[in-house]
Amino acid sequence: LLRKMSLNPTRIAFIKLLRSCGADIDIIPQTKSLEPMGDVVVRSSVLRHFQISGRQVPGLIDEIPLLALIATQAKGKTVIRGAKELRYKESDRISATVEMLRSLGAEAEELEDGMIIRGDTVLRGGRVDARGDHRIAMTASIAGLLSRGPVEVHGWSSVEISYPNFYSILERIGRS
Repeated sequence: LLRKMSLNPTRIAFIKLLRSCGADIDIIPQTKSLEPMGDVVVRSSVLRHFQISGRQVPGLIDEIPLLALIATQAKGKTVIRGAKELRYKESDRISATVEMLRSLGAEAEELEDGMIIRGDTVLRGGRVDARGDHRIAMTASIAGLLSRGPVEVHGWSSVEISYPNFYSILERIGRS
């Protein structure tokens, strides 16, 4: 149960995509405020591969590294295209994401404007260079919850700038 989540349309594109590939996610809207808010209930589920194309990218751009990690656990081959702008973020997020997944034992291929990830993978753990990018550091840290072995994230402190409570929340999730 994730309480008081932003339900802004640009944030729930992520949830809609996950639902379309089999995720068991319920949204419980709360009373209206300036920003749509609500509780989100997530249950364990078996996911199918998914496709992300250019027109979907703007609503998912910040979540693509995490979606790539999720794709390693989904059944089938996930293809992400039309996301060339990821090359110009805090790091080259296409290259950094593919390198991160490979270093953890996933099968991932870098494309000019995206990536291909083969799913149903048991991640083994390993070392990840976050390249000073908070989204890569957070995704690699989350991978530690899924991996057989530990995930060592070099550059993890970049998360402090954008999400100071991230590691305390991740620790609580890991205990449950």
